[in-house]
Amino acid sequence: MNEFLTVFRRYGDFSGRSRRCEYWMYVLISTIIALVLGFLDGVLGLNLGGDDAQFGVLGAIYTLIMFVPGLAVSIRRLHDIGRSGWWYLIIFIPLAGAIWLLVLNVTDSQLGNNKWGPNPKGTAPVQGGAWG
Repeated sequence: MNEFLTVFRRYGDFSGRSRRCEYWMYVLISTIIALVLGFLDGVLGLNLGGDDAQFGVLGAIYTLIMFVPGLAVSIRRLHDIGRSGWWYLIIFIPLAGAIWLLVLNVTDSQLGNNKWGPNPKGTAPVQGGAWG
């Protein structure tokens, strides 16, 4: 939950780096909130639109509020692996772009510092060991 709040506190901060944990916890909690709001929209009769294109008022408000922080954490996640935030535009390539962005989001952090700042893990690379 702390990672989700960190994303919200860094609302509109497109600089720096974000770890995988911060990004994926944001995605998980945001998805759960969106599902709950979608359920509430249905129960309370707040769905708008026709039969094919329904959207709920609460879900739409939540999406508008979380658009900027979600975009910011995505760009910071790209910075963490050493990519420019402009790589986010790959999402506009049908299917392949979404798959490639998923691959980028599960990639481990770039070790050490990069041009977007220090490694958010705060650790130097470990030599040897079980995972070395």
